[in-house]
Amino acid sequence: MQDAPTPSPRRWTALLFLALALVLSMTPWFSATAVVGQLRAQWGFGGSMAAWLTIAVQLGFLAGALVSAGLGIADRFPVRRVIVVAALGAALANLLVLAARSPGELLAARLATGAFLAGVYPPALKLVATWFVRGRGLALGVLIGAITLGSAAPHLLNAVGGADWRRVIAWTTAATVVGALVVGALVREGPYPFPVARVRLADLGAILRNRGVVLATLGYLGHMWELYAMWAWFATFAATAAAVGGDPRTAAVLAFVAIAAGLVGCVLAGVASDRIGRARTAAIALAVSGACCVLAGFAHAAPLALFLALALVWGASVIADSAQFSALVTEHADPRTVGTALTLQLGLGFLLTVATIWILPLLAGALGSWRWVFLALVPGPVLGLVAMGALMGRGAGRGA
Repeated sequence: MQDAPTPSPRRWTALLFLALALVLSMTPWFSATAVVGQLRAQWGFGGSMAAWLTIAVQLGFLAGALVSAGLGIADRFPVRRVIVVAALGAALANLLVLAARSPGELLAARLATGAFLAGVYPPALKLVATWFVRGRGLALGVLIGAITLGSAAPHLLNAVGGADWRRVIAWTTAATVVGALVVGALVREGPYPFPVARVRLADLGAILRNRGVVLATLGYLGHMWELYAMWAWFATFAATAAAVGGDPRTAAVLAFVAIAAGLVGCVLAGVASDRIGRARTAAIALAVSGACCVLAGFAHAAPLALFLALALVWGASVIADSAQFSALVTEHADPRTVGTALTLQLGLGFLLTVATIWILPLLAGALGSWRWVFLALVPGPVLGLVAMGALMGRGAGRGA
């Protein structure tokens, strides 16, 4: 693959359609989290249940990712078909939130949503890699940016006009169906496909013995320790900030701005990674986002302009490195098992997110304030920096 001929001119069209599909298909991720205030008012549940609405999606994604990795679904079946079926499943699961009659049914719907989205996100990364050898960092950055924008969209729907939570669920369901149709009708596999192979337990062992893949995964774990906790609780953090004064609509807008800023961060990091190296680019993003974890406490008491500046910088940097960890895996892993290696990396990362999503509101309760809770996220970027330093220390290794 490194000796591929001149890139196909159709690669940008494929990237455009796949990015559009992901913006639409990833909207269910935070569809319930964005309207958690309305759900709490209707159902009468407390902060613990509110946390579980997000944790359930993470656990569902983990379960789906591990099943997919164990069965080698992304390496055994046409990846476009996997994405279409999974997106339609996610739409149905998201719609079941409207039919839920108990907290248990609500959580089950969120678990199923996460499980199906595990069949959209990792396979999409593999699919775009079949179109790009040169410029793969940028392509993956665009896709992660699209996923980021899709994840932020429910906050915007909730903020503009204070939409009823049922409409947010309905619109995100419809968007996911359209995303599946876009992939089915307009996206094809590229000219640099990965070999199709049955994945054995021995292959999983080989993935875990690959030092480049392990270091990329450790960097990703540090990144994930921070990312989803910041995304899940930034609206709550913003609502308690001095400059916001508890206004839920302003907090929702700030949450959308913070998460959506990741689109710019992902694209810029993608361009940089193809020039200065993936590990180096990831290290820069980790350093900036780690600093924002510390500065968040100061911004919490600052004027709105400074709080907004933090939201933009943190939102852009916290996700900017994500695509680079995936790109490093596609370049270091055995081509026969790239799909499984990506899915395994993502699955482990999402398992880790459960801890920080659960810990932060407990910490806020213990401290009596959300002001300094994001300090608990600092160890993640530190771990990621150590892993990227080790990967760059390999000298001329790929992605350095």
